[in-house]
Amino acid sequence: MSFVDDIMANVKAKNAAEPEFHQAVEEVVESLELVLERRPEYRKAKIVERVIEPERVIMFRVPWVDDNGDIHVNRGFRIEMNSAIGPYKGGLRFHPSVNLGILKFLAFEQVFKNSLTTLPLGGGKGGSDFDPKGKSDNEVMRFCQSFMSELCRHIGPDTDVPAGDIGVGGREIGFLFGQYKRLRNEFTGVLTGKALNWGGSLIRPEATGYGAVYFAAEMLATRSENLEGKTCLVSGSGNVAQYTCEKLLDLGGKPVTLSDSGGYIYDEEGIDRDKLGFVMDLKNVRRGRIKEYAEKYSSAAYMEIDPNAGHNAIWDHNADCAFPSATQNEINAKDAANLLENGVYVVSEGANIPTVIEGVNLFIDAGILYGPGKAANAGGVATSGLEMSQNSLRMSWTREEVDAKLHGIMKSIHTAAKETAEEYGSPGNYVNGANIAGFIKIADSMMDQGIV
Repeated sequence: MSFVDDIMANVKAKNAAEPEFHQAVEEVVESLELVLERRPEYRKAKIVERVIEPERVIMFRVPWVDDNGDIHVNRGFRIEMNSAIGPYKGGLRFHPSVNLGILKFLAFEQVFKNSLTTLPLGGGKGGSDFDPKGKSDNEVMRFCQSFMSELCRHIGPDTDVPAGDIGVGGREIGFLFGQYKRLRNEFTGVLTGKALNWGGSLIRPEATGYGAVYFAAEMLATRSENLEGKTCLVSGSGNVAQYTCEKLLDLGGKPVTLSDSGGYIYDEEGIDRDKLGFVMDLKNVRRGRIKEYAEKYSSAAYMEIDPNAGHNAIWDHNADCAFPSATQNEINAKDAANLLENGVYVVSEGANIPTVIEGVNLFIDAGILYGPGKAANAGGVATSGLEMSQNSLRMSWTREEVDAKLHGIMKSIHTAAKETAEEYGSPGNYVNGANIAGFIKIADSMMDQGIV
């Protein structure tokens, strides 16, 4: 049995019914065979086995009362995965799909992503199966206060610093921070994604989307190209998708799609700044559905999601670039094949593992410029790290300063992934490059710190 087979058999036996976690581990471990041949001390110290196992898993009940006085009970989680290079760092997700396996996969990915940022950040993830959609502000507040009443025992500015994720935006971060401050009697940088007037950082909402576009631009530069005039498919319509579109427009690209859980819009004329402003108001203020875009703009067509289709039609349009920015596994093997057939040769992932392994292999075999999420979407956590730095210094940097630092970090991540891939015999394979570069930093730190 090969090393990968041995590891995966053990992971599946110990973590049954967690397919997303299996997928995340398998993608990384396949890359690490190249390293372990050269560094046998990692195998002897069981570094891979230790990285796979969370340092701590916290699960708790979250009771709350709705506006009608009815009591509800949700589950809360925090996966503190690895702290070899810094305090645990990773988002909180509020969504009905949240379960232990999904959060372990996200936390595992976060460890490598955070390692790549060049900042001293460990990896973690958390959240709840609570759905903030359709809830009043007071209901969301009561839930967040109940959630934080337990979570506050386990986090802190030098221990674990959560951020937002799907379902956790500025409103939720505010309620969570307020409860933490009340219970712990301290004003500290324990959460990132805060509002600007009480410790937040400029560029934080934009960072993941901006970073994914910066990474795409760096990949294109290796072929002496840029984003000017490129047609781009973007999925999702939240922060990541919105600011992916904004930065594409800054660099001359033409985004033509956006989506939500109901369906997607395709605007052949392109989503310009006025149209993007409409989307931001629709999603961030009115919390409406993306189909309203097609009702307002005659240049756009709206297609509902067909759960029986076996593929996602958003990826079946002629384009140069794709920016999956919605959720995990939104590109299956058929979608990946459609992207390649329609001329896409740049994929930069704004979401976490949005492409199944079979799709990733198609991209790699085709030799396209493929930026995996742990590298391409690291801008969000990188800017969270910059927010932590500003909190520690009790100061704020300008928009230009933060954007310049973000751009520099994305360049560094690209360089590390590109050069590491070349060093380990797979030039152009950003998956291997990102996995190995992230792993080596963590592994060396764990070797230094002993068997803990």
